[in-house]
Amino acid sequence: MLRFRRIALMLTMLWFAASGYAQMGMMGPGHMRMNMSMQRHHFVMMNGIDPKYASKVNPLPTSAENLGAGEHLYRQNCASCHGIDGLGDGDAGRNLFPPPANIAAFSKMPMASDSYLYWTIAEGGVPIGTAMPPFKERLKEDEIWKLIAYLRAL
Repeated sequence: MLRFRRIALMLTMLWFAASGYAQMGMMGPGHMRMNMSMQRHHFVMMNGIDPKYASKVNPLPTSAENLGAGEHLYRQNCASCHGIDGLGDGDAGRNLFPPPANIAAFSKMPMASDSYLYWTIAEGGVPIGTAMPPFKERLKEDEIWKLIAYLRAL
């Protein structure tokens, strides 16, 4: 039964990709960029999140101070690729494949749990073979949580 569900999920994902509605940000003119990192999504569907991140929950309150610090961290570390508004349209990400995710939209989706976002930021693209750098050595744990709080507010 689990195998059938995985096959059905993969076929659904292929259908969306073929029809152009979920292709790594390749929407037609006038449409919102839909890049939701299908590689990362597929990886998590098949492998789950690394167990050392799977139970993480943001311990910080969503305060003005934490959101301000998160915005500062975002502008320093993320905006060049993900864009100032998190749409995946930053100058440094223009030639990347897959392109940077539209994290403004994705961070509000049900799949984007605290643990998923923390794992994504900490490990970057290493687990899935993309250009996103890992931030686990560059940012402290509370900085990653402030960044996640800001992403949810985009």
